Amino acid sequence: MGEDSNNKVVLERKITLLNGVGIIVGSIIGSGIFLSPSGVYKYTESVGFSLLVWILSGVLSTLGALCYAELGVLIPSSGGDYAYLLAAFGPLVGFLRLWIALFIIRPTTQAIVALTFAEYAAKPFFPNCEIPQDLVKLLAAICLCLLTAINCISTKLSMKVQDIFTAGKLIALITIIIMGIYGMSISGTSNFDNAFEGTYDAKNICYAFMQGLFAFGGWNYLNFVTGELQDPYKNLPRAIFIGMPIVTIIYCLTNVAYFAVLSGAEMKASLAVAVTFGAKIFGSLAWLIPIFVALSTFGGVNGVIFTSARLFAFGANQGHLPSFFALFHVSRQTPIPSLIFSCFVSLVMILFGNAFELVNYFSQALWLSIAACVFGLIWMRKTRPDAPRPIKVNILIPWLFLILCLVLVLTPSISEPMNLGINILITLSGIPFYFLCVYWKNKPKAYRKMSQGIEKFCQILFSSIFMDDEVN
Repeated sequence: MGEDSNNKVVLERKITLLNGVGIIVGSIIGSGIFLSPSGVYKYTESVGFSLLVWILSGVLSTLGALCYAELGVLIPSSGGDYAYLLAAFGPLVGFLRLWIALFIIRPTTQAIVALTFAEYAAKPFFPNCEIPQDLVKLLAAICLCLLTAINCISTKLSMKVQDIFTAGKLIALITIIIMGIYGMSISGTSNFDNAFEGTYDAKNICYAFMQGLFAFGGWNYLNFVTGELQDPYKNLPRAIFIGMPIVTIIYCLTNVAYFAVLSGAEMKASLAVAVTFGAKIFGSLAWLIPIFVALSTFGGVNGVIFTSARLFAFGANQGHLPSFFALFHVSRQTPIPSLIFSCFVSLVMILFGNAFELVNYFSQALWLSIAACVFGLIWMRKTRPDAPRPIKVNILIPWLFLILCLVLVLTPSISEPMNLGINILITLSGIPFYFLCVYWKNKPKAYRKMSQGIEKFCQILFSSIFMDDEVN
């Protein structure tokens, strides 16, 4: 913790370039690469086009990351999407983005990855039968609580966890790639014959890309902690240019390994393609694959928890959430109340849902909010033309990314509008809360007294103080 020239209590910049790359790579590589390949192939039934989807998903995610790099240095504060929409379109739009992050995007993301971790962590103990779902939910809850505790204890400790498990998941994927090459040397390349034969239509192609992009989810998480990143003008784009190609190359090579060993029918029949791959290539050592997936998703949960808490703390600093969300531990500099609340909502998601239902619940809300942020970038080129932009991407990049996002989200909704309608209704439900809790300034004395009481209670309980949004 440090003080600036005006004696404000501020956060120090502790996140290095290596940590930033670790956040990008560690947040992206989670459950997706072990689950989504079968989904991509299911909607294309083409080996060649499936690999093309993975390449283009990496390209699209990189384009989005470049747009976010400009947003991150134009508005160099923690808060990510919420901070950008707040700056571009004002408090109501910013609040609605925070609203869906609070109740849809962040807790469901944490719950999905934690449930996937639990499923694979338990698999070695149930090799030939279905895992009891109560056990899966219990392990997922333990995972969330443990990582929340680590993030409460120390930012540096949570970054060490991120770095260690990022290295672990890279080793796991490299092992799969090597074994795929070995399998190809034995059985040949017959699985790649007539690679582009398949069934194509607009809706299924969009669904295939949504599966691939789900595996790339997390490319924008570094923007949620820009305020704690050392030299963000240089390190934010560097982390993107280092992290995104690493992930794209690893994902493509991993899929080549899957297809080298598994037939198309085996890919479609497998809900967890990595397990089928392991059973076929590792034999008696197939139990290693569930452990690999568990390690991968454990680090993924940590990345989501770390960035979610910073988002809610930033929202509280702007007056859009209760003030206790902005409290940081006096010496550890961790947003303990925000971390605990995020964990609690995710536990509720785990209790009442499963991973597949939760993916459908949040994916369209996520991509619509990302599209809104990129439109905000275009809008601020007009409304704030003279603002300093150490990074300025070609205007064609945000326009291309915006159009592709809208096509991917809206095309399936033509025939299946339910998910989009639910997400829109949940988003709009935040409007009365905005006017009641944020816009209305002259609240009753009893309300203010209760709010101050909760704030003081949290300050004492968690040894916390308010940090200035500026960072040393």
